[in-house]
This record gives sequence, C-alpha cells and structure tokens, in this order.
Amino acid sequence: MNPSSTFPTVLRELLRTHQTFLSYAATHVHTLNLTLPQFDIIITLGNTAGMTFKKLGEETLITKGTLTGIISRLEEKALVQRVASETDGRSQIVRLTAEGESLFERTFPEHLAFIYQIFNDYSQEDIANLEAALLRLRNAVNTARNDENGEPVDKGNDWCAEVKDACKHYQDASDNVT
Repeated sequence: MNPSSTFPTVLRELLRTHQTFLSYAATHVHTLNLTLPQFDIIITLGNTAGMTFKKLGEETLITKGTLTGIISRLEEKALVQRVASETDGRSQIVRLTAEGESLFERTFPEHLAFIYQIFNDYSQEDIANLEAALLRLRNAVNTARNDENGEPVDKGNDWCAEVKDACKHYQDASDNVT
C-alpha cells in the first residue's frame, strides 16, 4: 500500500463520518436543550454515585478546562451538583441531582434508540467487523504515539504540519477533478 495516496482519502472519510455522526446525535440532544458534551456528562454520571473531575474527564475525554465550564452550565440547569469528596478533601465529586437523574432515566433509552437507527441495515457481523477495524486503527494510532517502552512520544508540530500538508495536497488535487 502506498500510504501517501490512500492516507488522505481514509482520513477524510474518517473525519467526515465522525462529523456526520456527531451532527446526527446532536439533533436528538438539542431537543433536550443540551449540548453533546453536556449530554455526555449526564449519561456518564447516570446510574453512578458521581465521579471526580479527573475520572469524569477520563470517561468522557473532555479536558479539565472545558469540563469545568460544562459542569457549571449543568449546575445552572440544576442537573448536576458538586460535593466534597469524603475520601479526599481536595477533590470534588460531580453527581446528578434528582432532576438530572430523572432526565437521564427518561432520555437515555430514547437516545440509544435514536442512535441504533443508524445500524438498522448492519448485520451483527458487519458491526463486529466495524468495531474490530476501529479498534485496530486506535491501537495503531496509540502504537505510533508511543516509544518502545509504551511511553507517549511528543511528535511535535512538524508531524502536524506534515499531516496538514498531505491533506492540503489531497484537497488541492481533488478540487481540480471535475
């Protein structure tokens, strides 16, 4: 395989699929007067006693700085609350309020049904193959990010510039195709 010729098309399709999926999921979430990150917090906290900011960030992949603002907005909507950790005086636990728990119980099943519609034409084998391919890709990315000891390697801005150049080259080439 020639990575320079296949990479831009695969990357573009992966990104388009991701964006399309988020847009689709957002159509349901916005009917709840929430953003996708806010709903992500609600469904992550649902059926739990709450989580520290660190654990919540790990579970949702939302950075701490962004997470703080999302939690504040959910507090304003009376859907979550912060409480002091009983085991660590420096930590706070974020948990759903009664209203937040009610929202989770009422909307999570309907959101899953909404998302499941995407896979109506997929067989169990199709889903298993898709999951395996995505896992393989994620593992390849993680391997590329880490050194021989499994430690993350800072590829620096040069790598980002190379990716941008490759995508720009592909974009320029595809713009010239009629």
